Order: sequence, then structure tokens, then C-alpha cells
Amino acid sequence: MTPEQRTKIEEQIVDIIKTVYDPEMPVNVWDLGMIYKIDVADDSTVDIDMTLTAPNCPAADYIVGDVQSKVESLEAVKKCNVNLVFDPVWDFSMMSEEARVELGYDF
Repeated sequence: MTPEQRTKIEEQIVDIIKTVYDPEMPVNVWDLGMIYKIDVADDSTVDIDMTLTAPNCPAADYIVGDVQSKVESLEAVKKCNVNLVFDPVWDFSMMSEEARVELGYDF
């Protein structure tokens, strides 16, 4: 896989991750800063490290499953492994500016 192909796949992954929402917040998980790493391997498997806004999030299975199924729906992706991590711990400073504006946080 060329660097250009990898970049294109990563862009597609980000675009589709932006359609995954935490049901308790009206902002997608990408803009919330919940995605820590996207790694596309030469065999088109994808490893994603992500976190949750709270370790005991009741929607954890739904959010992780939604990320995995949507990424695997991309033609260029063979398989997606979503790794749930809590280091670093998520906080509001990880949100994009758009997310902060949407949620009314001014910092």
C-alpha cells in the first residue's frame, strides 16, 4: 500500500467516524476527541484506539460497535479492531473547537 492510498483510506475512516455519535451528546465521536489513533495496515486491516467520555458509559458497546461496523463498511477496509483505552483519560479539552461551540463550552 502506498502512502497516498493509506492517507486516502484514513480520510475515509475519519469521514465515516464523524457519523458516529455518543447518544448522550449531540456531537460525533471524532469531534469529541474520543478517537486517539487510527492505524491502517498494509493488508487493509485497521486498528483504532478510542476512549469514552466516562469509563462507565452505558452506551459503550453501542458506540464501539457503531465505529467498528461503519469502518468495516468501507470498501477499502478488510477488518477493523476497536481498542477501548482510558489513557489518557478523556476530558473536555480534547474536543474540537466545533464541538466546544456546539456544546457551549468556552475555553
